[in-house]
Amino acid sequence: MPRSLINDIVSEAPVHDGRISFARLDGTETLTLAELYERAGRVASGLRRMGVAPGDRIGILAANGLEWVLLDLAALRLKAETAGFEPGKFEPDAELLARYDIKLLFSDRPSDAPGVVPVADVRLLSEKQDDDEPLLPVHYGPEDTTTVKFTSGSTGTPKGLAATAGSIDSSLHAVQEIFEHGPGDDLFVFLPLSLLQQRYWIYSALRHGHDVTISTYEAAFATLGRVRPTVVMGVPAFYETAKRHIESRARRAAKTSSPEDAVREAARRLFGDRIRYLWTGSAPARAAMLTFFDEAGLPIYEGYGLNETCIVTKNHPGASRAGSVGKVLTGKQVLIDEDGVISVRSDHPVNRRYAYAAPGDSERVFGEDGTVRTGDLGHLDEDGFLFIRGRADDVIVLDNGKKVIVRPIEEQMKSDPAIAECVLFCPAQTDLVAVVSPSALPADTEAIAARLARTNSSVERDEQIRRVVVAQEPFSIDNGLLTSQFKPKRKQILAAYEREINDTKEGIHAA
Repeated sequence: MPRSLINDIVSEAPVHDGRISFARLDGTETLTLAELYERAGRVASGLRRMGVAPGDRIGILAANGLEWVLLDLAALRLKAETAGFEPGKFEPDAELLARYDIKLLFSDRPSDAPGVVPVADVRLLSEKQDDDEPLLPVHYGPEDTTTVKFTSGSTGTPKGLAATAGSIDSSLHAVQEIFEHGPGDDLFVFLPLSLLQQRYWIYSALRHGHDVTISTYEAAFATLGRVRPTVVMGVPAFYETAKRHIESRARRAAKTSSPEDAVREAARRLFGDRIRYLWTGSAPARAAMLTFFDEAGLPIYEGYGLNETCIVTKNHPGASRAGSVGKVLTGKQVLIDEDGVISVRSDHPVNRRYAYAAPGDSERVFGEDGTVRTGDLGHLDEDGFLFIRGRADDVIVLDNGKKVIVRPIEEQMKSDPAIAECVLFCPAQTDLVAVVSPSALPADTEAIAARLARTNSSVERDEQIRRVVVAQEPFSIDNGLLTSQFKPKRKQILAAYEREINDTKEGIHAA
């Protein structure tokens, strides 16, 4: 395996000119990565004065910002673990500290609980102290844990997944091999830093000399044009929203230029004029959305991975195939069983089991060697591109024995601009019922009905949708019907619309 990136960034100050910026609605704060390294070292010294030692765990429950990054890098410098908690899903209380063995919890939310520290205090820790003793050198072996990430906690106690240094190194080396990020690049990150993969791009910047800009989902669209990044890391739902923004702007400009030129200009105005490519994954992306950005002059590449595997496959320049999620990356192996269920074997597994999980949870997902049963259905084509067909758990078996894979049908419904999400259910094992999240309110029921008719005309009789429930409001993270990565939560959607789903009337129905 190549040199450890994690060991490089904890042991050596950057010697390049890379910068990190924090883009907010009220402006942008920028510092060099060399300065970031120095300030993280001072924060590490401050944490040591507060009693944090190697092997201890600090928690971070806060919005993206400089403090988050300094804490994460400081913990690496101490060989302490971080635990990133998604804001809005956890409370900064004594129960959280006890449940997850947290030494100190840094939060931007008020709390009187012992061990909870205002995250704003991190800036004080980063100030120079004359009596600071040098940090002791640390070294990470491939199996050493750097961080623990947690599920969003929508049901039950959120389980954790400890990530090893070897898995981070392996993923970043594989990504660098195909995208060659370097000086001149600026990677734009706005998803929560509690998602470990978002922190990868900070580590990459420290090692490879490119810039990185940290923002938030709320500020992303307002700051993109000002920041002018070369790469944007986003989930499909973000790009669907961006597509609507671009189309709206293009319609207003179409009077003075061709439709194609209007779209390209609107895309440049939204994303800036330096985009090299757009990165997406974490949830299925619609083919129409991917085509839209490619034709708008913003190449977009879809990939595939899970928290338990990190990135597994990726389309990239020179190796991209429509409909696929890319080729398997170095260090990963995709295995597909006789039922089409995908498993992933890694040279350096993220881990071999969950932490803080119910009995049997780990055994259902992890093999003894760390091989992960993903629960996704797919196949590899003759050239090694992976195609995902849906979730094994989302295969509906009708009372006549017919197996219906729901994802292709849901994707057909979602291809209409009036529909943001579509989730299929089969309450009596006879008829398919769709719950539709409208793209806007009031819902365009005529467009939804037209899309239903087109979808039903293209599938077999057993695969036809008998009725559609139009959600009262679009699915969102706030109403608990989308995950933090904007995937529909099927169980919660079923619970929210169970009465309407079990109604026997055919056609389109408002909830």
